[in-house]
Amino acid sequence: MNDSAVRVLGFRAFEIRNVLICKRFSYLIFGLAAIALLLAGCGGGPAPSMGAANAEPLAAAADYRLGAGDRLRVIVFDEPNLSGEFDISGSGRAALPLIGQVEARGLTLSEFEDAVETKLKNGYLTNPRVSAEVINYRPFYIIGEVTKPGEYPYTDGMTVLNAVAVAGGYTYRADDSRVFITRENAGGEREVGQLDALKVQPGDVIRVPERYF
Repeated sequence: MNDSAVRVLGFRAFEIRNVLICKRFSYLIFGLAAIALLLAGCGGGPAPSMGAANAEPLAAAADYRLGAGDRLRVIVFDEPNLSGEFDISGSGRAALPLIGQVEARGLTLSEFEDAVETKLKNGYLTNPRVSAEVINYRPFYIIGEVTKPGEYPYTDGMTVLNAVAVAGGYTYRADDSRVFITRENAGGEREVGQLDALKVQPGDVIRVPERYF
């Protein structure tokens, strides 16, 4: 075999070796990428934003507590004369047939049902079963830098941004990046974020602050 043939064969062998090395390197990179994706998936979802964190301290709608101005439908099973619709008064009580005033303010619906059943067991019914639901919620209030501050009827699913719109929108002085909410049993006024996601609750007092230049 002459020198030219030897050089050609040597060059081809070099090429083949490089191709094999590149393929092995590609497989290694692919494997590392797959492992990284698996580890990322095991790490859970993305970290919450500051806006979401700001909204968390306020109670969720599922923990709604009754208050003055709520209207309830109360059903005492097999006792139509004891069932009906009742308003929670300014004192926080609902006046029901036979048993009179029942404390409601600050209770969940389940706790209120238990309170009614307890009173009915006290010399009236042997094994009462009670169901209660809110049919009209108390209003919410919006103050500060909105066009029409005041009291507004609560609508299920309303967000803070919806509430601002109902009140005529922001004034030119408003700081539209934040609001403060006072919610019953929530420990005073809180600054909240994510105005388009945070749900309003009945009885909330929403304050839109002034923007300072």
